[in-house]
Amino acid sequence: MTQDVPLARARARHATRLVKIGQVQVGSAAPIVVQSMTNTDTADHVATAIQIAQLARAGSELVRITVNNDESAKAVPKICEQLAKMGVDVPLIGDFHYNGHKLLMDNPACAELLAKYRINPGNVGQGAKHDLQFAQIVELACRYEKPVRIGVNWGSLDQSVLARMMDANSQRALPWDVSAVMREALIVSALESAQMAEDVGLRGDRIILSCKVSSVQDLIATYRELAVRCDYPLHLGLTEAGMGSKGIVASTAALGVLLQEGVGDTIRVSLTPEPNGARTQEVIVAQEILQSMGLRAFTPMVTACPGCGRTTSSFFQELAQSVQTYVREQMPTWREQYDGVENLTLAVMGCVVNGPGESKHANIGISLPGTGETPAAPVFIDGEKAMTLRGDNIANEFRAILDSYVATKYTKKI
Repeated sequence: MTQDVPLARARARHATRLVKIGQVQVGSAAPIVVQSMTNTDTADHVATAIQIAQLARAGSELVRITVNNDESAKAVPKICEQLAKMGVDVPLIGDFHYNGHKLLMDNPACAELLAKYRINPGNVGQGAKHDLQFAQIVELACRYEKPVRIGVNWGSLDQSVLARMMDANSQRALPWDVSAVMREALIVSALESAQMAEDVGLRGDRIILSCKVSSVQDLIATYRELAVRCDYPLHLGLTEAGMGSKGIVASTAALGVLLQEGVGDTIRVSLTPEPNGARTQEVIVAQEILQSMGLRAFTPMVTACPGCGRTTSSFFQELAQSVQTYVREQMPTWREQYDGVENLTLAVMGCVVNGPGESKHANIGISLPGTGETPAAPVFIDGEKAMTLRGDNIANEFRAILDSYVATKYTKKI
């Protein structure tokens, strides 16, 4: 098929180095990793542990936490203890700005328990303090054998690097535009910081880079160039992506292009949650980007038609939502019990035009009749019609069929 070629190319990623973060591997031929970040006050170790557990159970394979003061650094051992009581084992990344060198030196338990440190070269100190404080964090990473993400962000770019790039640009016969200079400054900051980290003693297989911006086209251009100029694993994310559909669409547009080209080894979708909304949405979107592209499988995917004039009832919409919600709720249990269940495919179709065909392509599909949607719908299992459901209990009966299929078709873990 025509789509096999670009997907195969996307799997051959640019990074040749493999970085281990706790039990998770990033880079080289390892699967692309989903990560997220808490928005709790880290000093509140109970609330932070609860949110970490929610993110991990939703499928976040790495979770980053803010470590911005002594109270939050001292909370890290308590968070780890609380997670152990909850049966949650996920690598934690400490996010440091301005005072990371001091917090790590003053809190050895925090430095030991974190699985990775994130350093922003633009926020480790100004002038003569910059190199010293950067080196202090790297030396601690070496002492505790921790990997480091050098995370450059255009909202907090090292101004000395930017000034140098601007001066060099002014000397060009044909100066670049401002956005091109900014992109180059991001890349240079990341690469020079990585070289400095290696000079201090950090092994090259303990370094991950990122250069985050909030513009889709700038992100694509920056990472394309960064990938050409290094072989470190790269963390992708559109910073400050936004809220709702805007954030989802912008992140998908940017990450989809880069992942298709083989660029990117970990991803985060930086969504602003709706008021009182679940933080786990960013995990679900990241998973769906990877799964929709055929790069990973996390949870059974539900194919559902959009509806048209033939589907005048909302019954098929309610059924599709019910099935999708049920699958996501069951997946943490299924993942622990069965091998390969994430590859299951489902179809909930609204009328006879494409319904039977789509249902036959899925492992389990149901095809409603269309206008009025009188509750009488054939169910297809592995391409064959298995039964017809009728009446008012179709949703519960379909979920029971799904449970039975999972239990009989997938190998139970020992």
